[in-house]
Amino acid sequence: MKVHHVSCGTMCPVGFELLDVHPKPHAMICHVLVVETNDGLVLVDTGFGTHDVANRSQLGGPFNLFVRPTLDPRETALARVESLGFHARDVRHIVPTHLDLDHAGGLPDFPDAKVHVYSKELDAVTRRATFHERMRYRPAHFAHEPKFASYEVEGERWNGFECVRQLEGLPPEILLVPTVGHTRGHVAVVVESEGGALCHAGDAYFHRDEMRPTEPRCPLPLRLFQSSVAIDDLARVRNRERLRLLARDHAEVRIFCAHDPVEAEALGVVR
Repeated sequence: MKVHHVSCGTMCPVGFELLDVHPKPHAMICHVLVVETNDGLVLVDTGFGTHDVANRSQLGGPFNLFVRPTLDPRETALARVESLGFHARDVRHIVPTHLDLDHAGGLPDFPDAKVHVYSKELDAVTRRATFHERMRYRPAHFAHEPKFASYEVEGERWNGFECVRQLEGLPPEILLVPTVGHTRGHVAVVVESEGGALCHAGDAYFHRDEMRPTEPRCPLPLRLFQSSVAIDDLARVRNRERLRLLARDHAEVRIFCAHDPVEAEALGVVR
């Protein structure tokens, strides 16, 4: 399998320009994987979609005001896929780390793709039980009735983590690793290859220094943000620590989060 690292969104949260959070420009990206398989393309996350670009109001006023997404049509997953020489119909599967608006906004651009999710995340989207869940799961992203395939934890463990293997229609080298906390059904998505494994950790953490083998740290604004939006902060912190230990003890596993531009640059992300 050939894996392309692309950015499908840029966000410039209020106040980041005053803080030493990321190198200039002070922005976060939406790190998406485009995976070529023998049976079409697989996307890991989608970032923002073309409908978000055309109508930013569907993301909600608070998100637009405080997170300040750029919403460039050239950064959508559809545009990235086409720039690689493919078409929307070539995307057969989407494996989101979770269904927040900045990870699932591109779903409507690929209405025929099967969307693979941890069952707890699909249940959270269906119920939208809390204020944060009503803000993070935007109805416009699911109005086309995605072809969801939901899963429970089963099968052999992966490096000490519970996991979901044998996703419908996907090769066994792609698996879900539950890392709940940020949302009820958050997962890391692993793509295994001969050269090692890529582990897209989504929003299990936000800053590269959280994965440091010793003396991990996170800039205060990001630390406060993560705590404030987590559905279960204790679980989030516990799973982040498990990922950090995995990164420390298994150099063959390349772990990266969804929004750190420095991690993404080291992986050759297209921006």
